[in-house]
Amino acid sequence: MRVRFAPSPTGALHIGGARTALFNWLLARHSGGSMVLRIEDTDRERSTPENVEQILDALRWLELDWDEGPIMQTDRSERHREALAALLDAGHAYRSGATAEDVKAYKVRHGDERGFRGEPEAEGAVRLRVPAEGATVMDDLIRGPTTFEHVHMDDPVIARADGSVLYNFAVAIDDMDSAITHVVRGEDHVSNTPKQLLVLEAARQVGLMGGELPRYAHLPLLHGPDGKKLSKRHGAASVQELRDAGYLPEAVRNYLALLGWGAGDDQTVLSTTELIERFTLDRISRNPARFDEVKLGWLNGVYIRHLEPEELARRLEAFTGRAGLEQAARISQEKIHTLADFWPLAGALLDGPAEDPAARERWLGEEGRRTLAQVREALAQAPGFAEPDVESALTSLLERLGVKPREVYQPLRVALTGATVSPGIFESVALLGRDETLSRIDRALARG
Repeated sequence: MRVRFAPSPTGALHIGGARTALFNWLLARHSGGSMVLRIEDTDRERSTPENVEQILDALRWLELDWDEGPIMQTDRSERHREALAALLDAGHAYRSGATAEDVKAYKVRHGDERGFRGEPEAEGAVRLRVPAEGATVMDDLIRGPTTFEHVHMDDPVIARADGSVLYNFAVAIDDMDSAITHVVRGEDHVSNTPKQLLVLEAARQVGLMGGELPRYAHLPLLHGPDGKKLSKRHGAASVQELRDAGYLPEAVRNYLALLGWGAGDDQTVLSTTELIERFTLDRISRNPARFDEVKLGWLNGVYIRHLEPEELARRLEAFTGRAGLEQAARISQEKIHTLADFWPLAGALLDGPAEDPAARERWLGEEGRRTLAQVREALAQAPGFAEPDVESALTSLLERLGVKPREVYQPLRVALTGATVSPGIFESVALLGRDETLSRIDRALARG
């Protein structure tokens, strides 16, 4: 099996494109085949080196490697011109100066359902000659057979007047030359497929192609949780945004694989090795899949909790640019769903208390400070300051005061972090150590 991922570098790699890349990668790895990376940069105005690098960066972060490429489509211009000349010479294509108005007038004369047919001219854009009779059948591996009657198809423009080829021609020739066996892409390309098949059939007739035609599989579109086409309003729209939001690449791979594909059971958490073992085209649904960042967050949290604390610390240090986070990572691991959740939760333990007037007013009023003074005394007298020692000291104080845990823990938490949310209170106190804990309590009491 030879597949290809062929993004256009007109912006960041969006989530739908990332899923397409993943599905192709899983198919190649499952079959022991190859994946070709081709950059379809024929859009002269929007294709930029910066966008190409964004795509490569996104694929590297997702840990999706490729076996050949990246091949720049524009680097193959000479080959495209050569193939175009062969079709022109054989009469499978012709030059036409027909404008959009000419096509409209043709349809007025012959009916809207009749495909446009032009007359060969000395110069102009190049159109592919669609056979007058018959049909092109796309036997889609997901959607099933779809028939495109030739009588309804316009002769498509495949090159500009200057000889530079257009998308559908370049794609077909590149797939042919790369010996691609399976074209797996979004269903928004369904209308392109009969044009590309006709290019390939014409190429076969002039001796450019000797192998089999590719098999096509068009993936269902991605929708948001509301059932509407996925867009920026649904949250992260690109791979880089997912990375910046603190998701793990292995969790993203797992989640994207489940968008439109089923493992055959109810298992949700699947390692990349398991995905490679199980992934086949026949388990892809025809129905639109729903991307829900809330579900991705839940799954990401599962992956975070499965990391060794040392590995979580390594990733948090890379994400935050801070060092020495192993202990803070360990005590935060059960509470965070993304790497980005870590600093709002635990950052105050490392950088000093935040300023939250509402938290102070709620928990460090007169009664709260009285309780905090007793907390200070209990912690100052604790024989040790490891987590069990801290827990013992605070539990004993709770029993002596006869109050609910939050009446003791929340004033302490606000004194230490300035906020009402933090990692576990025993773990937080132990991480700070006796001197820093008592110092922060003293500053909170002194503020009054």
